Amino acid sequence: MIADFQLRQAAHYCHSGGTIAYPTESVFGLGCDPLDEIAVSKILQLKQRSVSKGLILVASSLEQLQPFLCSDQNLDKLLKPQATATSWLVKPSPLTPSWISGHHAKLAVRITQHPITRALCDRIGYPLVSTSANPAGLPPARNLLKLHQYFGDDIDYCVGGAVGSAEKPSQIKDLETGKIVRE
Repeated sequence: MIADFQLRQAAHYCHSGGTIAYPTESVFGLGCDPLDEIAVSKILQLKQRSVSKGLILVASSLEQLQPFLCSDQNLDKLLKPQATATSWLVKPSPLTPSWISGHHAKLAVRITQHPITRALCDRIGYPLVSTSANPAGLPPARNLLKLHQYFGDDIDYCVGGAVGSAEKPSQIKDLETGKIVRE
């Protein structure tokens, strides 16, 4: 599992405007407090990614995601186990910052099954920005060595641990239509 010290450190950095890297179901992710525009901007800059593309929010529970979601949609699918890690496109609440949703009418969210990511979200107390740890055009980091090669000391804190067995980042499905947007 993960040492409590690592959880405390990651939470400290997230609560104080920092950026973290952590293992997910398939790759290392970069994350921060989704309401901290400066921290989100740093991640986008590291990835060389446009804010217009939007980001995924990952959480340990539906309750953590509630402030970011419109209540007029059936969210039961978010709770049902899927064969592969699945992020869902949902209608965001008016409180969702544009630097998270990008130029999209919907927001991508995932309730993670990865034990380290779940423990992080539980300790931090809110969803994390979750985007693959790689500069644009390069394959996502699946270990700490590759993460360090990509970003050196530019990430405030790296949580150790193994990524899950999935070969690719999460698929993305539209909650309303069921259409797969990213395989």
